Amino acid sequence: MLELRPNCECCDKDLPPDSTEAMICSFECTFCRGCVEGKLNNQCPNCGGGFVPRPIRPDSKLSKYPASIKRVHTSDS
Repeated sequence: MLELRPNCECCDKDLPPDSTEAMICSFECTFCRGCVEGKLNNQCPNCGGGFVPRPIRPDSKLSKYPASIKRVHTSDS
């Protein structure tokens, strides 16, 4: 199950579970669309893979399967 991480690892922008700005790689590294397109050129700095839009978990499932609250921020991304 996806963690739905709460922020962009590059700029620390908040990415709530319903964000259409959240992008993930196959390892769930999470970045905002602006960083993916502007700074990272669609290549994950952690694993080298590409990105896809993160799916939005239905509200009806969030109470049983909540999004992660652990923030990951790497300033040198």
